[in-house]
Order: sequence, then structure tokens, then C-alpha cells
Amino acid sequence: MSNKLSKDILKKAYELMCTARSMSDVYEENSEVTSKYVHATSKGHEAIQLAIGLQLTENDWAAPYYRDDSMLLGIGMSPYELMLQLLSKKEDPFSGGRTYYSHPSLRRDKFPKIPHQSSATGMQAIPTTGIAMGIQYQEKEGLIKPKKGKESVVVCSFGDAAITEGEVAEAFQMAALKKLPILYIVQDNEWDISAHASEMRAVDATHYAKGFGLKTYTIDGTDFINSYKTINKALKEIRNKRSPILIHAKVPLLNHHTSGVRMEWYRDDLEEANNRDPFPKLKNILLQNKFTKEEIINIEKSARQTVYSDYERAIKAEDPTPEDLFTHDFAPTKILKEEGERSPKDKEPTVMVDSALFAIKELMSEHPECLLYGQDVGKRLGGVFREAATLADTFGDNRVFNTPIQEAFIIGSTVGMSAVGLKPIVEVQFADYIWPGLNQLFTEVSRSNYLSNGKWPVSCIIRVPIGAYGSGGPYHSSSVESVLSQINGIKIAYPSTGADLKGLIKSAYYDPNPVVILEHKGLYWSKIKGTSKAKTIEPSKDYIIPFGKGRVVLENKNTDDTMCIITYGMGVYWALNAAKNHKEKIEIIDIRTIFPLDEELVFNTVNKHGKCLVLTEEPYNNSFAQALSARIQKHCFENLDAPVFGMGSENMPAIPLNSTLEHTMLPNAEKVSDMIKEILAY
Repeated sequence: MSNKLSKDILKKAYELMCTARSMSDVYEENSEVTSKYVHATSKGHEAIQLAIGLQLTENDWAAPYYRDDSMLLGIGMSPYELMLQLLSKKEDPFSGGRTYYSHPSLRRDKFPKIPHQSSATGMQAIPTTGIAMGIQYQEKEGLIKPKKGKESVVVCSFGDAAITEGEVAEAFQMAALKKLPILYIVQDNEWDISAHASEMRAVDATHYAKGFGLKTYTIDGTDFINSYKTINKALKEIRNKRSPILIHAKVPLLNHHTSGVRMEWYRDDLEEANNRDPFPKLKNILLQNKFTKEEIINIEKSARQTVYSDYERAIKAEDPTPEDLFTHDFAPTKILKEEGERSPKDKEPTVMVDSALFAIKELMSEHPECLLYGQDVGKRLGGVFREAATLADTFGDNRVFNTPIQEAFIIGSTVGMSAVGLKPIVEVQFADYIWPGLNQLFTEVSRSNYLSNGKWPVSCIIRVPIGAYGSGGPYHSSSVESVLSQINGIKIAYPSTGADLKGLIKSAYYDPNPVVILEHKGLYWSKIKGTSKAKTIEPSKDYIIPFGKGRVVLENKNTDDTMCIITYGMGVYWALNAAKNHKEKIEIIDIRTIFPLDEELVFNTVNKHGKCLVLTEEPYNNSFAQALSARIQKHCFENLDAPVFGMGSENMPAIPLNSTLEHTMLPNAEKVSDMIKEILAY
């Protein structure tokens, strides 16, 4: 590229900078209206943002952050469209009025693709890096064959304070490790909200990124020409070499942090910041490139007229209706009924862990877009429970691979993987380790479909070995279903047999929504006394179980002085073994999926018997099981002959290592039998 940019590029950049500046002015002039919903603008950041937006292609992917309205103008969004989101209008093209200004999600022909962008600071790093990882996978597997020079690049934008988040470090680590085709843009205005750079970082973005092995460029982000040329160079390099780059752009913040936190409350550097304003700099460049003053004035007038006109139109646009609240919580699934053969003849029962292994092997054999990754699932070990054994040998290290100990990345990357059309199956090694990943599961995975107004459902399977087994102690024994059940927008399975596990994995694969499958470690091999029925005949290849359909484990047609047990996971076997002491008195329901729940089966069973025990492995207080007890109490009240009873582990902070203490804490068949006596005698 020559030292100069074409007049067309300069003109377009100035038109859009005038547009962005006018939008900021209009928002401030009409603050009594526009401040109803919190927003920020790009004022002071326009040059670097336009340099990016004007060069992204329809093959590229982007993750703008909440101050990037100039970047959105650069890719072709109109002021009117951005204002629809500002004012939370029904036709907001990003979210339908569900999320903040400059939180885009876009799936439109001839535009860069923008998956859902949350408001959690820095959290876009992991999903966006997941996009780059997905593109790399597709290229390596031959699923896409881009033309030379047309290869996709992923752009992830941050403020400088955002990269102090730990999850950003996970993204940088993976980008450098895997050599992913991603460009990180850090817009450094030296402010968090009221915290200055000197209070929140030891080194700047350039030095930080180099520590991960990222190539970096440091530029004056107020210089449009230099910014444009550097972006151009970086994009070409990434398209060619398929490796990550970070650009550290130094810019002033010339507007409020947001409409809710005004700059005059805390800023003492406004005069210096205004001296670095990119607007007069670009105007001067136009004059140097033989634009007349009249041409420049006309550009400014035209931009201002467009902005004011679009604002008046946006004010009059339709607001969402109450009914709009109830759309896109989940993408519709086609899996609505049980299909295939559950127990084919002439087969021997197989352990539960192998049922999962066979299910995934069948899926990977049939679907090249299916891949598996997580901690220790690779070739050397095949999972700490051998739940992925032989898969890497069969499908190769590109499709089955280890990740660092980065639960947030493992979970959050599924957003990006899903966005490019892949179906990731990921594993968190123990339920106890899921906590670092909850931020991504909650802010990114579960909300993507809803907050993108149905444009970006996340289709993934998250496997989580769970439960107490063999003195695992406080860090390998936890149950987490109650926490997960509080995250709306995900589906949760908790099977108790090999057949159910295989059928639900298959169902999860064909479901366009995120699914967490909880797999009890103690049932994997049926080594615990009384769990032999977890071993089942391996179902047929096409066997599938819809979510929200429970299973009658032990049927009891008798209704005279009887009761039912509603349970799942290991609870099924405690209940079965306890029921041996109370013949023809017990009916047992395995709910199989925690969400959606088979309420019809549960309520009908409770109504039939009039007495009920809800059994869980979790500590019962404040648990999913306790909440289920309350739902049963409400819906079955008129047919109950006793209060709904509940049982779980003792309400202690953790499961101790010592086997005696572990035994004391957990439910078992004997304890369940004693409670059955109490309930039947009520």
C-alpha cells in the first residue's frame, strides 16, 4: 500500500466520522430521552474503529465492544439501525430491544458476521477466539476451502481495562498456542470507569500480549491513515500466515464513560484528551489531499442531517410488545419423541461409560463437523475415566484434543465453534471444576440465542462427570445441578443408565441449543454395590430420547397405601435397593432431564399415589430437589395424603475425603428405606 490513501477512502472515513460525532451530539442534546437506557459512544475512538470497519469483508467475523458504534458504521450499519438499539425498539436489528446500545449481533448477507456480544467486560475474548479456532478446524479438515487472499479473519475489540480480566488471558493463551487467525484490537484510553491506568495495570497491552507470544503493533489510534495502513497490514498477514496479532491503539476518551457515568465527575485530563481529538486531524488530512472547504462543509452538513432525521424516525419506531418477551429462549428442536431400538436382541449389557463412548464415536463417524476437546481427553489418556478412550486414535488429534486447564475457555469457546457451524462436544473433567466456567456458561452460552433475537443459538454438548465416588473428597465429589438449573437457556440431562446416556447424547447432538450432560462417575462401571442396572444393552445407532421425558424405573399399579420416589442419577439405585424392603409399595420415576422436566409424568405419578419422596445426592436445603418438592406440593396438593418429603446429602459445605465421613454425609438405600417407612406411616 502506498503512503497515501485514496480520496474515496478518506471521504468515506470523514463522512462516517462526522456521522459518529453527530450521533454523539444528538444523544447528548436529547439526554432526557436517550439516557433512559445506558449507552456509550466512540467519541475520540473513531479513527481506529473506522480503520477496522471499512476493511472487514463478508468473509470476516467481528466482536465489537460497547463503545464501537463507529466500527458498526464502518461495516455498513445505518445510524437509524443503531438508534433502534439505543432506544430499545422492536426492530432493533441486533436484539429486538433486549440489550444495550452497541451490543451487536448480526447475521446478514454481505456483512461481517457478529455473534452475540454480552456486556460482561472482556468476556467476548473467549467466544471470539473460539470462532478463530473453529475456522482453523474447518480449514484443516477441508470443510471450507477459502480462496487465496479471501481467508476469514476474526476481529476482537476491547478497551484497555478489559484485558485485565483473567478470561482474556485464557483467550490470548489459546490464540498463541494454536496460532489462530484472529486480530485483537485494544483501544487504550487509559481509563476504566474512574480508575486510571496507573491504578489497574503494571504494563500496557503491548507488553502484556508479548508475554503470551502474540505479535503486536502499537499505534496512535487517532491517526486514521496510520491506523488504516496498520490494520490493512495485519489483516493481510493473518489471512496469509493464519496466526494472531494484537494492535494496541492509543486513543483519548472524549465522551462520558457511559451516559450514566459522566466524565466531569472524575476526569482531570480533559484538556489533554481534547488535544488528541481524531476529528480535526482527519479534517486536516482532507484539506491536505485537496478537498475544498466547501466539500468538507457539505459532508458535515449531510451527515448531521442524516443523523437528526434518523433520530426522529427512531423515536417514532414501535416498541416491543409484552408478547415479545417470550420468544427465542430456545431454538426449536426436531427431537420430540423416542425413536430407535433401546435394547437390541442378542447383545450383552455394556457399562455406562462405554455407552457414551459409542454414542460419540457414531456421531463423529457420521458428522465431520463434530469434535471433542477438554482436559486430558486426548490420545495419551482418553479422559481420566477413559470416557474418550480410542477417540483420538480413531479421528486424529485435530478432532480430539487436550486443552489447557481453562474451564472458561472450554465452555465459552463453544459459542464461537457453534457460530461457524461446528458441533463441539467438550468436557469439564469434574463437576467441581465447572465453577471457573460458569461466567461463560451464563453470560455467553445460555443467553446467545435470546439476546441475539434467535440469530445465534449455541449448539454444543458439555459433558460433566459428577457425583461422589470412591472417596473423591471435597474436590472430586460435588453435585452442581442446582446451580446449573438456575441458568435459563440451557438444557440439562442427568441419566442413570447407559441406554439413557447414549440416547440423550444423540438427542443433545441434534438439538440446536446448549446441553449439559451430567454423568455420574459411580455409575460409569457399575462397581458400586447395587448399581448393576446402570449396565444396559447398547441401544441401536439411531436410538434417541427427547429431553423432558422421564422414565418409570419401577412401576406400581397398586395405589393402596403406596408412595412414589422422584429421583435421578445415583438416587435411582438408592431408591431401587430401598424398595426391596417395601414390596408393592413403591413407584420410582427417573426424571432423566433436569431441564426440561417431565412435569406431566411427575405430577401424574404423585397424584396416583398421594405420597412422595424427592431424592437427590445434593445437600437438600435450597436445592433443585427442594424446589421440585415445592412444585409438586403446589400442583398435587389436593391429592396429597402427606407433605412432600425430600432427602439429600447432609447440609455440609463439602464431601469429606474420609470414607466414614463420606458415607455419613451421603444418602444410601438404608437411609431411604427408613424414610419410606416414615412416609408410609404418615
